[in-house]
Formats: sequence, C-alpha cells, structure tokens
Amino acid sequence: MPPPNDDRPYHHGNLRTALLDAAERGLRENGADQLSLRDLAREIGVSHAAPRRHFPDRQALLDALALAGFERLDTTLRTALASAGEDFPSRVRTTMTAYTRFATENAALLELMYTSKHRPGATQIVEAAEAPFRVMGELILQGQEEGALQTCAPEQIGIVLFATLQGIASIINGNFVKPELLDGLVETAVEQFLRGARPPS
Repeated sequence: MPPPNDDRPYHHGNLRTALLDAAERGLRENGADQLSLRDLAREIGVSHAAPRRHFPDRQALLDALALAGFERLDTTLRTALASAGEDFPSRVRTTMTAYTRFATENAALLELMYTSKHRPGATQIVEAAEAPFRVMGELILQGQEEGALQTCAPEQIGIVLFATLQGIASIINGNFVKPELLDGLVETAVEQFLRGARPPS
C-alpha cells in the first residue's frame, strides 16, 4: 500500500499507453481478475489517482484493452493479406496463419476480447470486432466469386472457418498440442477447408 502522503507524480508522458501496456503484461501473466488500477499506477510510478484521468474504473480499462485488441487483430490480418498476393489459396493460408498466431501469442487478450464483446452495453467493442470479421467475410466472397468456394450462405462458410481457427488456437493455448506444431496444423486445415468448401464438380 502507498503511504497516505503519496508523493509519486500525477502526470506521465503518455499515461494511457503506459497503463494499457502494463495492463496487457499483467493480463498475460496473472489474468484479468488480478488487474487493478492502483497496482498499475504503482508499477508505472504515478499516483494511485492518476489512472482515473483515462479509466474511471477497472471495467473501463478492460474494455480499452479489448478494443485495442480487436484493432490490432484487424491490422494484423490486413497487413498479412497485403503481402499475400491475389490467388485465393495463398490469401486463405495467410489469413489463417495470421489469425492463429495472434490467437496463440495473445491468448489471455483474445479471451478478454471475446468475453468483453458479449458484455451488455459494449457497443464500441462490438463495432471494433466487426472489422477483423469483415476481413474474413471479404475473403470468403472472393473465393465464391472466383468459383473456389460453394455459393451457399457466406456466413455458414465463415462460421466453419472461424471454428477451425479457434479450435487450433484452443488446443495450443490449452497445452494439448505443442506450439511448434501450429504452422503444420494450419497448413492441413487450409487444405481441408479448400477441398471441403469448393463447389461440387
């Protein structure tokens, strides 16, 4: 506990960013339940009241982490696709690899992202979550337009693709499968997805 006359600084060069960085480290190491604004303030060396300039309470901090997570996931997928070329199989492989790597390298954050998305009133997080899913939706539409995927409802294909990605990430994050097997699992999943979802000949 800090002393009653807390003489630590109230100001910080970039307090919001520092708090989010420290919170994500704490999330990864100890889980969301252990995060507290007071502990984060102590860690980055500001007064215990300073974080409330940006986050009025702990829930606001968690929401900000989730929001930033979806923004990073969207950037990750779009950056990967920008380097993938135009052929559909390569774009599927690149997207699936980028998602599963993000999901396994940021397991605690991903769990918080999806949990926060379903919290009542989390409108901003829901909107942020739409962006990376839109990337996948656009990819499926490309496959249908090129004749690589069946012309059934793209949402159904998207659900199967997402379930595959989450399944791979879950068994790695749950220590059922060694992380070094990730790329091989994704490669197999890509082949099975493209073969199973293509139009009947």
